[in-house]
Amino acid sequence: MMKYLFLLYADQPLPEPGTAEARVLLDDWARAKQAMAEAGVLIDCAPLQPVSASTTVRVRDGEALLTDGPAAEIKEVFGGFTLIECADLDDALKWAARIPTAHHGKVEVRPLLQVPGA
Repeated sequence: MMKYLFLLYADQPLPEPGTAEARVLLDDWARAKQAMAEAGVLIDCAPLQPVSASTTVRVRDGEALLTDGPAAEIKEVFGGFTLIECADLDDALKWAARIPTAHHGKVEVRPLLQVPGA
């Protein structure tokens, strides 16, 4: 079994909470999470706070330098992650295609390195 991280990128910010569009998105996510959980592949899944809540940390010459905002400037909105464990990349790609973000943005599928003794 191999662990895969899905990095979720949207082309636009999430819909406002309480709107019909937000309800549809939440329902779609609930179905995707339930399917992954029932298949036994889901480890964790969560949205992120808005980019305005992020802080970037860099250490230079032993000093921690803090900057408000994300580490990378990207056009898309990095909105969350999903961590699964499944048989192989083909299986992971099938699950990624079921993530609602894949239908309106994109899902980057990245295998985790297996670190011995960690």
